[in-house]
Amino acid sequence: MKRRGILIVVSGFSGAGKGTLMKALMQKYDNYSLSVSMTTRAPRPGETDGKEYFFVTKDIFEEKIKQEGLIEYACYCGNYYGTPRAYVESQLSAGRDVILEIEIQGALKIKEKFPDALLLFVMPPSAAELRNRLIGRGTESMEVIDQRMRRAVEEAQGIEKYDYIVVNDKLEECVEELHGIIKAVHNTADRNLLWIEQIRKELEELSKGEK
Repeated sequence: MKRRGILIVVSGFSGAGKGTLMKALMQKYDNYSLSVSMTTRAPRPGETDGKEYFFVTKDIFEEKIKQEGLIEYACYCGNYYGTPRAYVESQLSAGRDVILEIEIQGALKIKEKFPDALLLFVMPPSAAELRNRLIGRGTESMEVIDQRMRRAVEEAQGIEKYDYIVVNDKLEECVEELHGIIKAVHNTADRNLLWIEQIRKELEELSKGEK
């Protein structure tokens, strides 16, 4: 029986290693589709339009909002971020698990619209390690880093609303843990109601034949 894909929302503090974790997961397993978000922020060095993000102007983004072409959107550190609707729905229908790498505001909006969505929060081993990773990226000023740390304080208040937390300490172990959680969720009874009903009917038919 063909299954429908799971919508997976991955969030975490800026600097927790979400991007690195998602890249490693996608390289190791081929049953995931990573949804590319749309944003109004400027590309960082090495980022390509259509790969890491769809980089658009504020006017274009707001037009997408009016057209209801986004599953969710939010404003973070002065820029819009959102998830294009068409790609996500087509991948789920094709049976692929779709990963959305978005911040906490958007994640909770997704959960409201899609109660079956799986919410995962990526954590650093410690707050000190988080700050070290932000500094180590070398892409932002200390002012922006301090802003991201203050934002992390706010985001920490919503972690308990997620289904699972994953500590990103050793990358390979974290990839396996993440994949294992998703596999287990696929097998929950409430996600297999059609399959359960099919088995019930087959059992009834077979039991009638044995009388």
